[in-house]
Amino acid sequence: MPMSPDAPPSPPRPALGFLARLLHRGRRWMTLRRLARRPQPPSLLFLCHGNLCRSPFAAGAARRLLPAYVDVASAGFLAAGRRSPSDAVAAAAELGVDLAGHRSQLITGAHLVNTDLVVVMDREQRRRVLAMRPGLAGRVLLLGDLDPEPGPWRDVPDPVNQPLDAFRSAYARIDRCVRSLVSPWREGAGRETGV
Repeated sequence: MPMSPDAPPSPPRPALGFLARLLHRGRRWMTLRRLARRPQPPSLLFLCHGNLCRSPFAAGAARRLLPAYVDVASAGFLAAGRRSPSDAVAAAAELGVDLAGHRSQLITGAHLVNTDLVVVMDREQRRRVLAMRPGLAGRVLLLGDLDPEPGPWRDVPDPVNQPLDAFRSAYARIDRCVRSLVSPWREGAGRETGV
């Protein structure tokens, strides 16, 4: 029976868990190194499946940490104009992100042409972005690769249609990852200004 695209993958067996943690450490180091080499992008696009929960929260978390001149947006692969679920709004508010007024946006080719860095929640979304714009390979990141606390999988599971605690767990992870994402630019800004 095929697995639902919204279902989290099964946790790996213990030996594979060790290997996954080891691989995660290397991926995180390489991703942070890559980010440190590039200037702070004037635009960031966070993507998830429906643009209801994960990507709007990630965009809100990034806006809190980045200067106002950085254009931070979010989009998804489903219909536009939908509201975030009430549990998503509640869990996001606990971390200081307001999703009450959020309405989903559908990704377009213009999003990808006009964005300096695209951040996705899972490998399937990365594949879909690269199918739309193959030349973006160096500008698409998997957010879970930046998690300072490696979990059993790279993807950030979708909490939609799950209890409030699933949103809290997903948002705690996304918040950690977004902090890692912006840290090379914030540290660079501190060095440049002597802070």
